[in-house]
Amino acid sequence: MGCSRANVRYPLMLTILGFVMIATFLVLIMLKKMSPIAALVLIPALFCVFVGKGAHLGDYVIDGVSSLAPTAAMLMFAIVYFGVMIDVGLFDPIVRGILRFCKADPMRIVVGTALLAAIVSLDGDGSTTFMITVSAMYPLYKRLKMSLVVMTGVAAMANGVMNTLPWGGPTARAATALKLDAGDIFVPMIPALLVGLLGVVVLAYVLGLRERRRLGVLTLDEALVKEEAEETETVLVGAGGGTGTASGEQAGGPGTASGKHTGGTGSGSGTDADDEDDDFQGLDPNRPTLRPRLYWFNALLTVGLLTAMIMELLPIPVLFLLGAALALSVNFPHIPDQKARLAAHADNVLNVSGMVFAAAVFTGVLQGTGMVDSMAEWMVDVIPEGMGPHMALVAGLLSLPLTYFMSNDGFYFGVLPVLAEAGAAHGVSPLEMARASLVGQPLHMSSPLVPAVYVLVGMARVEFGDHTRFVVKWAAMICLLILAAGILFGII
Repeated sequence: MGCSRANVRYPLMLTILGFVMIATFLVLIMLKKMSPIAALVLIPALFCVFVGKGAHLGDYVIDGVSSLAPTAAMLMFAIVYFGVMIDVGLFDPIVRGILRFCKADPMRIVVGTALLAAIVSLDGDGSTTFMITVSAMYPLYKRLKMSLVVMTGVAAMANGVMNTLPWGGPTARAATALKLDAGDIFVPMIPALLVGLLGVVVLAYVLGLRERRRLGVLTLDEALVKEEAEETETVLVGAGGGTGTASGEQAGGPGTASGKHTGGTGSGSGTDADDEDDDFQGLDPNRPTLRPRLYWFNALLTVGLLTAMIMELLPIPVLFLLGAALALSVNFPHIPDQKARLAAHADNVLNVSGMVFAAAVFTGVLQGTGMVDSMAEWMVDVIPEGMGPHMALVAGLLSLPLTYFMSNDGFYFGVLPVLAEAGAAHGVSPLEMARASLVGQPLHMSSPLVPAVYVLVGMARVEFGDHTRFVVKWAAMICLLILAAGILFGII
């Protein structure tokens, strides 16, 4: 009753405090004055006291934690599962197959970049995706003198589409913020996301054709001979700055793939092209965690797990809990090995699950104090009456700039609940709002607020400004394609 009276008596105060709380949270996150977990806990706790509801903080947090526990469990065990699958070599043949498909055709290389980034993104970690993709593809781009911003742009967009997987982050945040089931948000979105992924592949094909027209098509041996001839000519004319720099960068490229490339260079043109393709592994082929004898078991387990998730045979958290336990037990039967694999992925698990539980404080205070209701009422009054029934479209369009200029934490925990409440007033379901909020992810993955993008441009030796100028227009186009597909299919 006290909370209801406060909503009626002080709607303006609650609205102002709600927006100030969100703004304070966003500013501290964007300026990196606080970690997301600390800001999610301390800022709402402080504002809960300002509103006069400090005595109820414990109730808000407990209610939030109880509702978010399944989402946290799903994230924890999905990260462990796909981390183990990468460790044991499930994706190694796919990486090698893509590199063989690429040969020395610029068009195939760009399309292969999109496919590789999309496949490796199944683990839900952008940094891992970019490390594997750049390590595998960088030597080919450098050897053929292809545009490196094409590589970074295509990889970022493919990862952005795949980042909407329930364990990737945004879907879990949307489910957390609106207290929905992640599967209910994601599964109906699959057709629209597949259209977006197809759009990335088609765009990669077009960009690859542009690179092919610029460079032509060579075999790896011909590219090697041409490269060595250019280096010799450069030395003879005494111009050691241009090509010499490129050669130095190539020799010192990212990861083991570049080192292997340098070793392959010494073999000369007598090396068979297929053998040279084997030099571009992307993943260490001799890592001790490989389990080649269990490859088909792991492949069938993964296909079965994803099929069960799509068919909703069991809740997603239960599926990944069972899958992770089975994958660890079969691939690493000795307990010390299991502990080592869990320790290897502990950082990702702790960061993501900690964020979910910390979000219980933010969403609990925002809803429990009535601030979100007051802000939603204000937004309903501000938004033109004619736009009310189209709030899902509004949320989808707003997700492009808002997820680019703010973190996912800020958008999904600070802005989406307010938009969802405003949409509910016009009969738009929270599920539609949650799905619409995902369409901005292909652009978000190139945001300066995303740490993984610095891994991408750093390993590829691309200036962040060059990457931004290239990718923004194309990523925005992919976002709008997903939004249009969602509306066309009746998903949003």
